[in-house]
Amino acid sequence: MDQINGQLLKQMLESGMNNLGNHSGEIDALNVFPVPDGDTGTNMFLTFSNGAKAALDCKEDHVGKILKALSRGLLMGARGNSGVITSQIFRGIFQALEDNETVDALQLAHALVNGSRVAYRAVMRPVEGTILTVVREAADYTYAYTVTEEIKDCTEVIQKMVEEANESLKRTPELLPVLAEVGVVDSGGKGLCVIFEGFLSALKGTVVQKADQEAVEDHAQTKVEGGEDEYGFCTEFVIQLNEIGMKNFSEEGFRDELASIGNSLVCVQDEDLVKVHVHTLKPYVALKMGRRQGRFVKIKVENMQQQHDHIVELEDAKAAVEEPVEHKKYAIITVAPGKGIDEMFKEYRADIVIGGGQTMNPSTEDFVSAIEKVNADHIFILPNNSNIILAANQAKDVCEDADIHVLETKTVPQGLSACVMFNPDADLESNLNEMNEAIAHVKSGEVTYAIKDTTYEGQEIKKGEYMGISGKKIAASVPDCMEASKTLVSSMLDEDSELVTLIYGVDATEEQAQELADYIEENSDAEVEIHNGQQPVYPFIIGVE
Repeated sequence: MDQINGQLLKQMLESGMNNLGNHSGEIDALNVFPVPDGDTGTNMFLTFSNGAKAALDCKEDHVGKILKALSRGLLMGARGNSGVITSQIFRGIFQALEDNETVDALQLAHALVNGSRVAYRAVMRPVEGTILTVVREAADYTYAYTVTEEIKDCTEVIQKMVEEANESLKRTPELLPVLAEVGVVDSGGKGLCVIFEGFLSALKGTVVQKADQEAVEDHAQTKVEGGEDEYGFCTEFVIQLNEIGMKNFSEEGFRDELASIGNSLVCVQDEDLVKVHVHTLKPYVALKMGRRQGRFVKIKVENMQQQHDHIVELEDAKAAVEEPVEHKKYAIITVAPGKGIDEMFKEYRADIVIGGGQTMNPSTEDFVSAIEKVNADHIFILPNNSNIILAANQAKDVCEDADIHVLETKTVPQGLSACVMFNPDADLESNLNEMNEAIAHVKSGEVTYAIKDTTYEGQEIKKGEYMGISGKKIAASVPDCMEASKTLVSSMLDEDSELVTLIYGVDATEEQAQELADYIEENSDAEVEIHNGQQPVYPFIIGVE
């Protein structure tokens, strides 16, 4: 295969996407921390499928133009660190081949190296033993091999890339001791290998098919909804596309976007009108997606659950179609994993709260959409999770005309503390200083349960045990939730502790929260604030200041 043309490139992308989707559950399972939030495979699949489908919708047969569509789709759909890095790898590949109608072996090998370099530059503190190492080692070796052996066959280039990527993947535990201790390879690196294996299969004449369409989509859907399997609102609307929508609207792409939040989906375009029907727990999100495409001609949201759930969601749905907010000096965009935490952030002056967190990372496009909705001179973004910071920064780069400041909050308590210290009457520098100082002085902890037997930093952990985690340190792993919670707070409290923010989730009760608050007050001088965060996965989220 001397040349890769546009048609073959599309086959490669479809094959890589399907192969990644078929293996996303397996990649999720390569989670170092034994908590129910292993999401690398899901994040990479949602990211890559967003880009691949944009490329497949491209009407051109020009490699550079197809890769441009891929790069843009990946950029906007990127979720989690693995998704953002994947988007940057293919951004570098696109940049190297932007002017190419077709690609030969040497150009392909050079593009792989450029993809590696661009990905490294996108990460402030690159960590070896990750997807970055896998792409760098494989791309460098493949390029040297292609030049030295004077390879002319594109299939042989990708074959070498696959072989070297898998060899590099095997070595990741040697570079990251925690991988060796848990007995896994890097999950992001594995995802990259799977994508290129899909490419190779297409080059050899077989486009990988979706092993089980329903299983793949159900797996990703479960991640998106945080485990929910009911869809409580029948949401219908008709949009009249605006000028930009008429030019860029993709029926298939919009259908896939809606599929990330619901089922029983129908999406039909009739010239400038788009008719949508979807069953979802998040009608307000569906309406926000629609509003980006044009103006509403008709909206209907009907409850399929109990009436009290219906009222909450309809209020959010109405808010989604309101006129843009008035201009102001500051705006805060933040991320929350539960309705109660959402309300806490809004009480602390957050303008937009994006749903998501550890179990489902928001995409770059989620942040871009939020940025476009606020009308402020200065915008603060609080990701509240280390796996979301890269996507927030990528959105900042996309919206280069706005003055955006991503505060690297890695936990919900850090985000809340930053919001508390925000002063709408202060100047920008003072706000940044005060908010960053607050972030640095809060201790954060969570209680969750182990999803597998493992050993972490010498501590034996049994599946089903409750773990008290502060940072990356596991303070307790025991069968009882309250015992784990009390051990955790004991490890976090000291003589300087003044305030404990105790946020209980859907797997804890108000009585348990009060029991834990009583324990804290009996064993320290700190005051305790109790909040019902309604977050999944974590019975308790704790902040100590």
